[in-house]
Amino acid sequence: VQLVESGGGLVQAGGSLRLSCVASGSTFSIDAMAWYRQAPGKQRELVATITSGGGSTNYADSVKGRFTISRDNAKNTMYLQMNSLKPEDTAVYYCKLVSGTYLGRHYWGRGTQVTVSS
Repeated sequence: VQLVESGGGLVQAGGSLRLSCVASGSTFSIDAMAWYRQAPGKQRELVATITSGGGSTNYADSVKGRFTISRDNAKNTMYLQMNSLKPEDTAVYYCKLVSGTYLGRHYWGRGTQVTVSS
């Protein structure tokens, strides 16, 4: 399984970015997915999750109302729309795949850097 994130960059506070995560080598439509982030000197934290069919999502309190997780199973792609960005959103964002085929297995992408300037 390979996960490749893209869409990160430098943006001013209040701006928007859309991250993408393309999966290969898995049965994407039965895999749960998630976005995590890790800021310098901090532990990796959960940002949002989405079920295999996309019918259920959950968000960290810090991003509720600003971020939207979604997926397109036909394209094996997950997205994270990030609006009203804040400097504290600065981090490396990682996607995670939880296998629906091999229970207990999960996979990580290499991450994409998001930097929000004040």
